[in-house]
Amino acid sequence: VQLQASGGGLVQAGGSLRLSCAASGRTFSSYAMGWFRQTPGKERELVTAISWRTDSTYYADSVKGRFTMSRDRAKNLVYLQMNSLKPEDTAVYYCAAQRGGSYSIANRYDYWGQGTQVTVSS
Repeated sequence: VQLQASGGGLVQAGGSLRLSCAASGRTFSSYAMGWFRQTPGKERELVTAISWRTDSTYYADSVKGRFTMSRDRAKNLVYLQMNSLKPEDTAVYYCAAQRGGSYSIANRYDYWGQGTQVTVSS
């Protein structure tokens, strides 16, 4: 699976952005997908994930109620809608995939896209 993330940019606090991740390869619908983020000097953090089987979702406490992850199986796309953005959301965001059911477990992700920078100004 190859992943390509896009949609990052600069936004003011309180604004919104939508990230997209395009996946190529067969059986994309069999992969759980996740969005991670990373800031300098910190570990990569699992922000949200979606199950391949049921489309159940996981959200980190820091983004619950503000971020929404979805997938379009027909188009091999996953999205991260980010609303009410805060300066602390500033990070490089990565999409990732795993062929398994442990979609909320960060270290189970095997495939990574390149990152897209999200910067939220105060």
